[in-house]
Amino acid sequence: MSESPAGVWRPEGEVPPRPTEDALIAALSTVYDPEIPVNIYELGLIYAIDIEDDGRVKVEMTLTAPACPAAQELPDEVREAVLAVPGVKDCDVETVWDPPWDPSRMSEEARLQLNMF
Repeated sequence: MSESPAGVWRPEGEVPPRPTEDALIAALSTVYDPEIPVNIYELGLIYAIDIEDDGRVKVEMTLTAPACPAAQELPDEVREAVLAVPGVKDCDVETVWDPPWDPSRMSEEARLQLNMF
């Protein structure tokens, strides 16, 4: 058996790669809130990433505030970023408000970037 970038070859045919949490986090880290120079993963806006065996992914995310100007665009950008990961067949992005986001959800790196100690 040999691996190729597209997946794994088996006698019954090529099996597509299964998306990993690390690959999904890397993809989500390319999405930025337009008003904050930190990616949404480091901001703590991603609450959950569920990967199904068939390549479907569900992302639960929130926004910094219910009236966030990017409320329409960010979930679409998240979906597009996740769909670009090899092995992802579909992506459902759900915006949730509970628990509410607060700055304590930010990574240490994000706090340093924003001078929020």
